[in-house]
Amino acid sequence: MCGILGIVAKSPANQLLYDGLLMLQHRGQDAAGIVTAQGNTFHMHKGLGMVRDVFRTRNMRSLQGHMGIGHVRYPTAGSSRSPAEAQPFYVNSPFGIVLGHNGNLTNAEQLNQELFRTDLRHVNTHSDSEVLLNVLAHELQKSTRNCHLDQENIFRAVAGVHKRCQGAYAVVAMIAGYGLLAFRDPYGIRPLVFGSIETERGIEYMVASESVAMDTLGFKLIRDILPGEAIFIDEAGQFFQKQCAESATLNPCIFEYVYLARPDSVIDDVSVYETRLNMGESLAEKINKSMQHLNIDVVIPIPESSRPSALQLANSLGIEFREGFVKNRYVGRTFIMPGQQQRRKSVRQKLNAMSIEFKNKNVLLVDDSIVRGTTSREIVQMAREAGANKIFFASASPPVRFPNVYGIDMPTRQELIATERDPEEICHEISADYLVFQDLDALTQAVSKVKPSLDHFETSCFNGNYISGNVTPEYLNFLESQRNTESTEDSSVSRTQLDLSLAVSD
Repeated sequence: MCGILGIVAKSPANQLLYDGLLMLQHRGQDAAGIVTAQGNTFHMHKGLGMVRDVFRTRNMRSLQGHMGIGHVRYPTAGSSRSPAEAQPFYVNSPFGIVLGHNGNLTNAEQLNQELFRTDLRHVNTHSDSEVLLNVLAHELQKSTRNCHLDQENIFRAVAGVHKRCQGAYAVVAMIAGYGLLAFRDPYGIRPLVFGSIETERGIEYMVASESVAMDTLGFKLIRDILPGEAIFIDEAGQFFQKQCAESATLNPCIFEYVYLARPDSVIDDVSVYETRLNMGESLAEKINKSMQHLNIDVVIPIPESSRPSALQLANSLGIEFREGFVKNRYVGRTFIMPGQQQRRKSVRQKLNAMSIEFKNKNVLLVDDSIVRGTTSREIVQMAREAGANKIFFASASPPVRFPNVYGIDMPTRQELIATERDPEEICHEISADYLVFQDLDALTQAVSKVKPSLDHFETSCFNGNYISGNVTPEYLNFLESQRNTESTEDSSVSRTQLDLSLAVSD
């Protein structure tokens, strides 16, 4: 999960890109980067950390030009946290090209070999985004052989990318001296929207992972980029679009609606907020049918993304809705923090329970999902310490039982609390008195209820069905070995840092 942004403006784009990335910060806190184009020259600044930490006034002044792309990064399995991995990435042949990518290529290793042995291209990092950039560059070189670059050649290159790349990818790229390119994989797994704004100098365009970036900057959402579709906006502001995949179907990641996206975003013509209300309503129906014996006194959400579901659940059950946890907004989202120890520690820093809402009550806690179980276990313990009588737990999504290979950081089976456990065992693991999960059919219907024509989703983390078709047990084992290697390296670094600290103290 990352956030990508592209701007073709009539005035300096640096402030628009910065402000837009702030609106997408929830999609990645590991690194941030902006590249602007001034004629044939790119200006780049990127680094590790959040947007507000990476960019200073001197950096913004150097980002000159009316066109640019931005990226906020969150690392996935096997990826390095080196500054070299921060996006956007750049190549200078056959054209100057910069690219930002949200998703994950499931055939990145194969493509890397093809680039080296056949395409005669070199990839300098472990990032699949750099692989994707070089595939695009090679396809552009093929499509423009002995002719001038134009939108048809660009779209032909994107068609070549679709034929070679497998997995999930939403992309923004700039070609020096030409314009901005954006495209989405043929399954439409990761979100990508575009919009425009009328100014005194002419129409300006924006491409973004979520519509919220446009809302806050005054741009009007036009629509989602379709699966397999590409759009190209040249430096003069001319807009072109084309379907570049032979067969494309819309299968958005259901986890975007559950957790990843902001509630005020609209993805594939569906309000994220409305789907979360529907999730709460279907959970209430399940509790009404078979769990009336719970004697719930109060419904309390676990901030932030579960609040709409919890509110609708409470209203449907006729039970009081209360805020029992106060969130420290200056601690990052624990789900996307590297390292289990850091996630566990940050839960207590992030949330504080108010005993007045828990003491001597039977409490139903509502969360969007249970992935590793670390957060859930700590929160249940906090509720007990605050004086709760009984603690029931409801998840707005089904048990996460399978690795996600399309850009969400839950790649290994050992990390998933639901692996080889039934709900009763999971309930015991998180120390709750009762646990209820959303059914998968009810979850997909919560989205389809808003847009009935949208009835196919990427749901692999719940049912193990990988729609790209090339995800084998061998590939999952490869991802797991990468993650285990990364964890070992992180532990070694932590141990070295501890030894240094002790040495300084002595």
